Amino acid sequence: MSRIKHSKVKNTGLIFELLVRQVAADTMNNKQSKALQIIKRNFHKDSELSKELKLYRALHEEKFNTDTKAERFLDAVIRSKKAINESTLKREKYNLIKEIRNSYNIEDFFKARISNYKIHASVFKLFEFAEADDPKEYINTKFQLIEHICTTTTKTETAVPLLATENKDVRVLASKLIVDRFNEKYSNALTTEQKKLLRQYINSVTTSTSLKDYIVQETVTLRDQLKTLKTSVPSKVLKIKIDEVINLLSRLSKKHIVEDKDVLTMLRYYELVNELKKAKGK
Repeated sequence: MSRIKHSKVKNTGLIFELLVRQVAADTMNNKQSKALQIIKRNFHKDSELSKELKLYRALHEEKFNTDTKAERFLDAVIRSKKAINESTLKREKYNLIKEIRNSYNIEDFFKARISNYKIHASVFKLFEFAEADDPKEYINTKFQLIEHICTTTTKTETAVPLLATENKDVRVLASKLIVDRFNEKYSNALTTEQKKLLRQYINSVTTSTSLKDYIVQETVTLRDQLKTLKTSVPSKVLKIKIDEVINLLSRLSKKHIVEDKDVLTMLRYYELVNELKKAKGK
């Protein structure tokens, strides 16, 4: 039996998500994004890559309220995958990776953390292998996806669905993504510190350790600020809460891996400091 192994460099859904994040990183740094051109050339509506990408996105985003419906949907997606021209798809993937390799450091490109990595890997295994290769692993993978499809979640606006599902020019959609997500949502609502953190988060696409280093540095700054601001807080209860936050910041600085939720937590801590400063100034 063949061993079912995941390959990042062959995973269409994962590659596309990394490319979109690279577009965002390049744009935020005022660079002309090679990733955007790579997307345009390789994920046009007539490509087999685009067809496979839609199947990846379907398994990521569609939800059903029963196992039976989820399993039937999964089987339908697998049938659709078999209709894709495999020889053309392999050639397109080869050219895609070649372009990425020529434009970016391929090792750094694939180091970026993806929050839904496990689902990407499960879809890849289901698409690339047959039940006969490893029956146990194949069935486990299939039921992992069924469980994911049956999980009720609130859909949030993300980079990949915007680019993957709309029948519009990729450049227009990518531009809309960047403007909407990183300008309209963040420019007016966030403090300078929060914007800097978001910039570091986006840039972590290309520098995998920089986000952790930045957060460790900022936890020290936030702790010092909170300790100073606490002295002017009259409420004993609020002082206790601030001490709890200071302790949580100490724990956060010791984490080996920074997760997306940690970035959100840091944004909230910045907001707390901002509110305490406003209260002190009154």
